[in-house]
Amino acid sequence: MTIPQPPSEQFLTLDQSAQVDAALLSSHEKFLTRLTLSSLKLLKHIAQENQIPIENLTTPQVIAWFEQDSKVRREQGSEAAYLQW
Repeated sequence: MTIPQPPSEQFLTLDQSAQVDAALLSSHEKFLTRLTLSSLKLLKHIAQENQIPIENLTTPQVIAWFEQDSKVRREQGSEAAYLQW
C-alpha cells in the first residue's frame, strides 16, 4: 500500500524549481527538465517501495505501481493515493 506524501516530496521543491528557472534553457527545455526531475523522484520512491535499486526497476514494475496507486485512488479516495493530482 502506498503512503501519501506531501506534494513537495513528489514534485520539485521551490529551490529546485528556482534552479531550473535560472538555467540557460528555453521554456520547453525547462518544462522537460522539471518533468525529468519529478520523474526521478517518483522512480526513486517506486524502487524504495519494491526494495530494489532504482536501476533494477522494470517497465512492468512501474506499470504495476501506477495501477496500484490508481486502485487506491478509486477505492479509498485521492487523499489515500501517493500521487496527488
